[in-house]
Amino acid sequence: MPRYFFNTRIGNEVISDPEGEELRNPDRAWEVARAMIHELLRIEGMEDLMRAVLEVTDDEGEIVLEFPFAEAILEGTDEDDADASVTKH
Repeated sequence: MPRYFFNTRIGNEVISDPEGEELRNPDRAWEVARAMIHELLRIEGMEDLMRAVLEVTDDEGEIVLEFPFAEAILEGTDEDDADASVTKH
């Protein structure tokens, strides 16, 4: 099973995930990333984190997806906006 790493980028600062998590595919990594963002926003608050991006990389360090924290908040507010997603994956 592939391993995915969830690194948080806030401006030029990167908080690395040294352990990663084994997941079945990139779609599952997207689900985990979304849940992580929601939990971080709940715990830490939104002011500084709204400009953060969760970068999910694979074993080779290639970016599998970039998930802006702001998108996690906007997601689900309008089903028509689901096609306008800015998540790159």
